Amino acid sequence: MARAVTAGLERKVTSAIRWSAVNSLVQRLGQVGVGILVARLVAPEQFGVFAVALVVMNIVLSISEMGVSVALVRTDRPVEELAPTVTTLSIASGTLLCLVCVLGAPWFAEAMGTPQATGVIRLMSVSLVVAGVSAVPGALLQREFRQNHKFVADTSAFVVGTAVTVVLALLGFGAWSLAWSRIATNLVSAGVMFAYTERWYRPGFDPRQARELLAFGLPLAGASLLVFGVLNVDQIVVGSVLGTVQLGYYLLAFNLANWPVAAFSQPVRSVSLAAFSQVRDDPEMFARTFARALRLLALATVPACVLLAVLADPLVRVVYGERWAPAAQALALLVALGALRVALELGYDYLASAGRSRAIFVIHLVWLAALVPLLALGAHVDGIRGVAAAQSVVVLVFIVPAYLVAFRPYGLRAGVLGAAVARPLLGGLVMVAVALGVEELVEAPLWRLLVSGALASLAYAAVVYPLRHEVLGLLRRSGT
Repeated sequence: MARAVTAGLERKVTSAIRWSAVNSLVQRLGQVGVGILVARLVAPEQFGVFAVALVVMNIVLSISEMGVSVALVRTDRPVEELAPTVTTLSIASGTLLCLVCVLGAPWFAEAMGTPQATGVIRLMSVSLVVAGVSAVPGALLQREFRQNHKFVADTSAFVVGTAVTVVLALLGFGAWSLAWSRIATNLVSAGVMFAYTERWYRPGFDPRQARELLAFGLPLAGASLLVFGVLNVDQIVVGSVLGTVQLGYYLLAFNLANWPVAAFSQPVRSVSLAAFSQVRDDPEMFARTFARALRLLALATVPACVLLAVLADPLVRVVYGERWAPAAQALALLVALGALRVALELGYDYLASAGRSRAIFVIHLVWLAALVPLLALGAHVDGIRGVAAAQSVVVLVFIVPAYLVAFRPYGLRAGVLGAAVARPLLGGLVMVAVALGVEELVEAPLWRLLVSGALASLAYAAVVYPLRHEVLGLLRRSGT
């Protein structure tokens, strides 16, 4: 009986990963295309204005529903008991934070050295209310592994958002075109998620449940705030120290470096919290599931990160144009950070499923405390490249060891995790050697992209070929 339940869960998880991977791939490819078009239509300084507003929104969105939707995903209790209270808390917090952003927009914009971003921040704050209203439907889709429905929601939102961006950018709206696109995207996604939700829950409130939800959710929300602070404080430093134009370059590099995280980490993360939660009572399976997920993520992430890093300069010049060439200075170093983030985000979900929200909070508090002074130093010493270098140093010196300490009670030692990713990392080193060899022989940026990409990818495939059975096994289970 237990074996049948495990097999059923595995089928649901792998099917959800398949749908989420398709969703992520479609979204990423589409966003790359739109990003190239927008880079041609919007000047770097306007991109920087939007970046300031996006930083503010990302930080506030991280705590917009106080972490209570995660409790809904992982709970063993009937959903109908918690959902009304979760709905109330999510809507109330989203509305309150929207008002805070509307009133505080001038201060936020001035603090980042971009007062012209005030109106854009106020407009984008509407997304906080939308996030609060749609928190429960989103959590239910994740809990029930309905990634096929999430694919429809995200694709519909992307199509509408892209249309808004392109039309308004062509009309000369600059940063406002990106802000209106964000609002349109959130509204459409929320509408589709509600359409796929079998039961809508009205707001309700149970004081005892609220205390339990907040006891779990607030440390997680605090950790999420720290996560977004960690991921966005670099943009705050760049904007305040180096100016809006350099922030535009940095944001382009950050978005490119984030591509592997979005393309490969997000599909797994869309199901990892729910999947880990369902096996956490079996210590051996709990640890084995994480190690296996990490290896599969590394197989896909390493080659993408290596290609982005070693081909940063020709990629930016060929795809985005010469005026964006300074972005390549930070791209290679930011890609290294992106590769580490893939593993750390999976670790975040693992600890959250185990109920270790306070450990997550402490780790990210240390991360932010170590990061801020080094970012400022890096910006003054070496501009956006120094900022990118500071991030990777902090992760390697402080955060990776902190996660390893938190993993010890679950049998996840450095040796076990190292063995899980050893072959993908070896393949990545071979890719670097091949790409650098091609660079010595080929000078034209376009040909360097094509030849290096093809030869390095073939070399990687040869190194990781022995792991083909594990990947094929996952695909076969996804299809059953």
